[in-house]
Amino acid sequence: MTRWPLPDPMRRALELAQEAADAGEVPIGAVVVKDGAVIGEGRNAPRADHDPTAHAEIVAIRAAAAALGDERLAGCELIVTLEPCAMCAGAIVHARIAKVTYAASDPKGGAVAHGARVFDHPQCLHRPEVVSGIGERESADLLREFFRERR
Repeated sequence: MTRWPLPDPMRRALELAQEAADAGEVPIGAVVVKDGAVIGEGRNAPRADHDPTAHAEIVAIRAAAAALGDERLAGCELIVTLEPCAMCAGAIVHARIAKVTYAASDPKGGAVAHGARVFDHPQCLHRPEVVSGIGERESADLLREFFRERR
């Protein structure tokens, strides 16, 4: 159980994750925030879009870049319900996102604190601040329920 109220952007990311689950997608949601305002959001949609790159983070990053009219998201924070994979971590680096906050860790597919640890590589050109565990229980519960229903 979260010991403090979840920040609004994480609550929105969790709502997006629920929307993804309701659509039959893995329940992951993401928002991009700049100066306290959500400028991009996304939910997992690889199946619906027939696009293996349609992860919540990529969708949110694309929306934020379009909103700003710039491929660089300097000064932005990405809030996501699950630790980003290697593809999404790479996109975060290229977008120059200042901060990444994720809810649940992903020991199998994550690439921030697990696996490839993309931001730790010497070749990584940009290293965002990383915060984890905000909304972890809520996100983990959504994921567990989603996969339990499919077994």
